[in-house]
Amino acid sequence: MFLRRQPRAEESGPYWRQPSWQLSAGFLAVVVVIGGLLALTSAATGDTAAEPAEATASEGPLSGAPPAGGRPEGCATDDSAGDAPPKAAPEDIDWRPLGVARVPVSASAGPTLFQGAVWWCFAHTPAGAALAATVIPTQMSESGWRTVTEQQLVAGPGRDMFEFQRSLSADTARRTDGSPVSSYVGFSLIAYTPDAATVSLLIKGGQGFTATAVEVRWSDGDWKVQAGVDGSLYSQMTTVQDTNSYLLWGAGT
Repeated sequence: MFLRRQPRAEESGPYWRQPSWQLSAGFLAVVVVIGGLLALTSAATGDTAAEPAEATASEGPLSGAPPAGGRPEGCATDDSAGDAPPKAAPEDIDWRPLGVARVPVSASAGPTLFQGAVWWCFAHTPAGAALAATVIPTQMSESGWRTVTEQQLVAGPGRDMFEFQRSLSADTARRTDGSPVSSYVGFSLIAYTPDAATVSLLIKGGQGFTATAVEVRWSDGDWKVQAGVDGSLYSQMTTVQDTNSYLLWGAGT
């Protein structure tokens, strides 16, 4: 049932005038604004502020190339679900705080390994692709974003453009009161092959439901996010009236 991935439409003119660049920057700006509000709240209650931005990428668990056709060292997942369209989200979904949000994680579909800012080792399945599309971009508001960019974005002009854009933004504040709020509700696979996937993320906000798409690629034995040539990690946000086509993450959404 999966459709083939649709390429991003080419846009003309300087990148800063292109709608997709503005939307990507706007999405990041929203995260920064939320972080700023949380920082003000934390300051009022005596909590600590956000960590300073990371100057350079640190060496992470994906620094070395894996064996040909293999997984990175220490990474092993249950891929028995295969490439079939999932009928439900993994039953073992748990939630972990990540900056100003919570993200779903799964012991069976990933991420199963955590080292600093790099949360990695996703199942080579549609569910693993969906979790990678949810978790990896969320890390980009944190101080370890450079390491995540180097190790979990597909190398190329898109990654270089994203890194340039992100370097102009401040990191968000971390919540320290133990009550991060998740805006992620579910996902839908727009397209899937063992080598690439396009995942629509369902997001719940104060005005209802919206969705945005993230592209991931199977690269060096794990799912990585494919940035657009304009540096965007997300597609244009759209309003969702009917959520029946989405699989909900389950408890905690």
